[in-house]
Amino acid sequence: MTVEALEHTRAANREDDDAERPLVRSMLRGFLCRCPRCGEGKIFAGYLTSVRSCEACGQVLEGHRADDLPPYLTVFVVGHLVVALFMALEEVVELGMWTHLAIFVPMTAILTLALLRPMKGLTIGLQWAMRMHGFGKAGEGADH
Repeated sequence: MTVEALEHTRAANREDDDAERPLVRSMLRGFLCRCPRCGEGKIFAGYLTSVRSCEACGQVLEGHRADDLPPYLTVFVVGHLVVALFMALEEVVELGMWTHLAIFVPMTAILTLALLRPMKGLTIGLQWAMRMHGFGKAGEGADH
């Protein structure tokens, strides 16, 4: 994207500052790895690398600060799922330690890798909807 196009996009985003930003819709779009503003453009260029701006609506996404929330949410969800499944399986059948390891270690790894990206998208959608970390009105501080 050229410098002129980027400035035009930022100006359009500033005009949209007062528009309504529904929290649940924005978070759901982020969870689906789509732009929280339009729901069309992708927000990731790589596995966890976000794009600078939405290819569909031009929303600048480079200001987000996802940091530690996506891994925390991922550990929280995966931990509860795996422990619940482990305990349920223990009640039904008695398995050896190696069988449990063969089941739950790969399950934990797969679930973690599968949920980390959507959780980061959800966090970006949350920050966009709440006007946090550069997603707020022009002239406001990045952290409010």
